Amino acid sequence: MTSYFPRLALLCAVCLLAPIIPVQASLPQPVARIANALEVDHAHVSVWVQELGASEPMLAHLPDVPRTPASTMKLVSSFAALQGLGPAYRWQTEAYALGPVENGVLAGDLLLRGQGDPYLVREEFWRLVQGIRHSGISRIEGDLVFDGSYYQLPAESPGDFDGRPDRIYNLLPHPLLVNFNAVRFEFEPRGRQVQVRTEPVLRNIEVHNRLQVRPGACAGYQRGIALNVLEPPVRDRVLLEGSFPSGCRQFAMTRSVLEPESYAFGLFEKYWHQLGGEIEGQWRQGRLPATLQIAFEGLAEDDNGDEFLGARDALVHVHRSRPLGELVRLVNKYSNNVMTRHLELTLGAERFEPPATPEKGRAATLEILRQHGIDTTTMVLDNPSGLSRSARLSARQLGQLLQAAWDTPFMPEFVASLALAGLDGTMHRRFRDRPETGRMHLKTGTLDNVSAVAGYVHTPTNRRLIVVVLVNAENAHRGPGEEIQDAVLRWAFAQGS
Repeated sequence: MTSYFPRLALLCAVCLLAPIIPVQASLPQPVARIANALEVDHAHVSVWVQELGASEPMLAHLPDVPRTPASTMKLVSSFAALQGLGPAYRWQTEAYALGPVENGVLAGDLLLRGQGDPYLVREEFWRLVQGIRHSGISRIEGDLVFDGSYYQLPAESPGDFDGRPDRIYNLLPHPLLVNFNAVRFEFEPRGRQVQVRTEPVLRNIEVHNRLQVRPGACAGYQRGIALNVLEPPVRDRVLLEGSFPSGCRQFAMTRSVLEPESYAFGLFEKYWHQLGGEIEGQWRQGRLPATLQIAFEGLAEDDNGDEFLGARDALVHVHRSRPLGELVRLVNKYSNNVMTRHLELTLGAERFEPPATPEKGRAATLEILRQHGIDTTTMVLDNPSGLSRSARLSARQLGQLLQAAWDTPFMPEFVASLALAGLDGTMHRRFRDRPETGRMHLKTGTLDNVSAVAGYVHTPTNRRLIVVVLVNAENAHRGPGEEIQDAVLRWAFAQGS
């Protein structure tokens, strides 16, 4: 047990003594005792435990109450994406020369058109830039143009959910999202001043450092640092204010402080120069002229699986992402919000034609769920990542989804995407060095007053169980939710002892 509630320590000893009951509607005694000790009303908890392939659950406590699922909603999104797109699906990012290329000089703009690659991180973006350079272009006399027309999104602010627009978990989807738009700020006291470094180092980010060092231990929210993004007249500017404690040798935080296009341009410019290229212009938004939208049939592939044509053609390079089967592990194990949104948008665009919209994504998801026999009557999907107060799922629905996922050909990819108890992802600290370590594949979810877990438990006698726990109660996110989850998981694990 964790240290949130020391009085629960004695209750843990009885958790493994729960009787084996084929079907029950009330919480098992050890779970009920913990919920009572935490003063969590049983009516605020839903539980579903069922052996894979069984016709009835072993435990079904309020299984049909729609509850806020938090990030366990990602199970719905990733399941639908695997079924609708397939684990071999790859995203394309295309580069077009909007002008003639002679002797390595592009007399015009270079246009990048994205299709929502959810993992266009620095090494992948380097490959894209390198591919353009290898096409024969060494100098760009025009601008870098970003075509984001593949997405058609409603007006939304990254601060809408909780008023923290610079947090990475609040990133909005973008068809050309590079490296999660992330800038790492590193702080180190030097005398009375605070040295600030950024990673990556981008020319088009301007940092105004007004931080001062104060005596004190290395503690406090953000170590006393206030980071504010200023409205940019020309460049993107960050203002750092506050007092940094002298007891900190180093401190770092990662934030999203640039517009997606500005970030992508800064990193492109950096890599382009490192590869010996030159670019005269800046960046702007635009669209690919219809006359230059050419088919991809017959394109050659290099050793990395990237496709390209010679620089004499409008399309000079196509970068292909890692396959969905690999990326879904990052979505679920580390609960990546914006990647999940990209999965849903892509699914909608592939099923109902571009441009991608949230409405198409939700419609495609619900259609796939129904095709697999999952009840969707009370579901409210809203944000597919689970970063929502409006989303609703029931424990039974998640149980049905986990059973359906197990029965599909892509079961290995889906199960491998879930965090392993005590080993990795969002479960790496829970059940560490215990009999349950490595024997539970789970997706967790947390919001204020919401705590959830759902996945598979492999018992000591090789029974495989579906376990879903949804807790919507005051302060559930502060510890009680996990305590109740762990009690249910131990109870389920003990059914095979």
